Amino acid sequence: VQLQASGGGLVQAGGSLRLSCAASGRSFSRYAMGWFRQAPGEEREFVAIINWSGRSTYYADSTKGRFTISRDNAINTVYLQMNSLKPEDTAVYYCAGDPSLGAITTAPQYWGQGTLVTVSS
Repeated sequence: VQLQASGGGLVQAGGSLRLSCAASGRSFSRYAMGWFRQAPGEEREFVAIINWSGRSTYYADSTKGRFTISRDNAINTVYLQMNSLKPEDTAVYYCAGDPSLGAITTAPQYWGQGTLVTVSS
């Protein structure tokens, strides 16, 4: 599975962005998918994950209520809708995939390249 993230950019605080992660490979629809982020000088952290069907989602406390993860298995794409953005959301955002929902928050098997999100105050 190869993952390609896009949609990052510069936005003012309170604004919105939608990130996309396009996946190649026939197994995408069976994979749990997730978004992670890494701010300058910080470790990479979990943002949100979604199971293979899209029926189960989990969020970090810092993003709950503001971010929404979703997927469209017909076009092998996972999304992260980010609303009410804050300057502390500034980071490089990565998508990731793994056959196991249990493993994806700790050691995903597949990573995409990052896309930079910058939120100005």
